[in-house]
Amino acid sequence: MSTSLRPLALAAVSAVGLLFLGGCAFVPGPAAAPTSTTVPSDQRLEEAHPVPPEGRVVGVGMVLDASGDVQLCLGAIMESYPPQCLGVPLDGWTWDGVEGSDDSGETTWGDYAVYATYDGERLTMTDPPIMAALYDSIAPEDPTGGVDGTTPEDELARVQDDIAARLGTEAVTVGTDRGYVWVQVVWDDGAIQEAMDAEYGERVVVVSSALRETD
Repeated sequence: MSTSLRPLALAAVSAVGLLFLGGCAFVPGPAAAPTSTTVPSDQRLEEAHPVPPEGRVVGVGMVLDASGDVQLCLGAIMESYPPQCLGVPLDGWTWDGVEGSDDSGETTWGDYAVYATYDGERLTMTDPPIMAALYDSIAPEDPTGGVDGTTPEDELARVQDDIAARLGTEAVTVGTDRGYVWVQVVWDDGAIQEAMDAEYGERVVVVSSALRETD
């Protein structure tokens, strides 16, 4: 799998994975050529604005607390000590009673499953976290139904590069595998998937959410 990440080097392992769709069904079949230059302006990727989830979500990644500025890192982690990331701001976090952390200077971090609400920009804790090593997640269904895509590799590479350039840090990961471009974002209710289909053709790009609804 060829993967393009944020401009950071070390990927954090997420138990949620790349296969969770944000509420948009994906039906495999013959691939269509990208159409990003011909779609109406209001259907372009930049105009996709997912509606935040109404209930709780769970996200698995590194919680990074730098002098009280707490983030949930869902994507890549900078190779530094202490680590750094471009994560989602996390409100209501406390290290009281939480095991499995490391610290250096005024930075504390650890890998956890975090239950929270999400308003489109920030997470707010709702439940005690679970250490990622102890979190038993449900394996996601394959949105392609196990059917490989048919888009040529050079076209997939072009689409991947275009998406990475346009989404920037809004994309958690972007990569190619099994004949598709796989894009993980923090959250999608189907709006981003619809925009991808309009721009590049159906069955070319698979969008998933790093945050998963729990209720």
